[in-house]
Amino acid sequence: MSGPAAGTAVAATTTDVVCLGESMVTFLPSQPGRLADVPSFGRGIGGAESNVACALAAAGHRAAWVGRVGADGFGDHLVETIASYGVDTSAVRRDPFRPTGIYFRTATDRGTDTHEVAYYRAGSAASAMSPANVPYEELFAGRILHLSGITAALSGDCLALLRELTAARPGRPLVSFDVNHRPHLWRGGDADASVLLELARRADLVFVGEDEAEEAWGIVGAEAIRAAVPEPSVLVVKRGSAGATVFASGLRPGPRSSNAGGAEVVTHVPALHVDVVAAVGAGDAFAAGFLSATLRGLPVRDRVRHGHLMAAAVLTVPGDLTEPPARDHADRLVALGDDAWGTLRLGPGWTAADRASEEVRTP
Repeated sequence: MSGPAAGTAVAATTTDVVCLGESMVTFLPSQPGRLADVPSFGRGIGGAESNVACALAAAGHRAAWVGRVGADGFGDHLVETIASYGVDTSAVRRDPFRPTGIYFRTATDRGTDTHEVAYYRAGSAASAMSPANVPYEELFAGRILHLSGITAALSGDCLALLRELTAARPGRPLVSFDVNHRPHLWRGGDADASVLLELARRADLVFVGEDEAEEAWGIVGAEAIRAAVPEPSVLVVKRGSAGATVFASGLRPGPRSSNAGGAEVVTHVPALHVDVVAAVGAGDAFAAGFLSATLRGLPVRDRVRHGHLMAAAVLTVPGDLTEPPARDHADRLVALGDDAWGTLRLGPGWTAADRASEEVRTP
């Protein structure tokens, strides 16, 4: 049987955000250099959707991660580590026949030519997710369902699942979709571009980088991206050091019908000055910050600022995950005037500061 049963009632909402996708064990290098030269690696976890779930749980929200891992030690490590952040992992399925995915990466920024990633995820347990084997009641139990384009690239069954989950139906939670274009995961041709555009247009809230929209769709500029993706009630265009531009016509976390209508409002929010330690995990953290503020019903500007702050927390540590700033601390920073926000500079250890003034210094 494919998809949720017709007429099935959506479970009472007990979760703020449900995130579905593949999480993998990550092997991080002990020193800089080529993978061929690194003598040893430390173990961590990696996965766009589980990163979002962990950040949201650490920020005090009720978050769940739904995925599929092998019946192996790496699967145990993933589930236990994600759960340690306060994430509900009760709906994770174990596959007795397929392994948990793993990958190795170098210490350099993924945007540089020297960055290397070696994935061992083909035939993984997560790639076997399909409309026939996921727990729909748990997926639809949250106020928001967060997905990404990475899942669509894993297999034909995974793509069918994302099409099922983004299909319009009564009682569907707000669907958040991060485009997350990863060309190396796709199987060649231009299928990735059309698939990601299709899925983005079926979602309610979309995150997309200006650079990945140009790479995947050949579209340049925030306004042109909005013209190509007109359906979502909220479109967040991430513009790197230039900040983010949001196109919004509806803001409440709920079914698509509750987001329809209303005049389009365009909001641009500058990025922060950040002393970057490692440029990994920032996009997931930004999404978590934006979703956290969305759940709280904050204005668009504040949602983007919370996204920038959550991203800054990750950018100033070596890994993909870190403790976010305390909510009252983040709220004080978000409330700064435009001039003070523009002079804010954040470096390692900033999330532990007790007063917003301690982070303010001119670039």
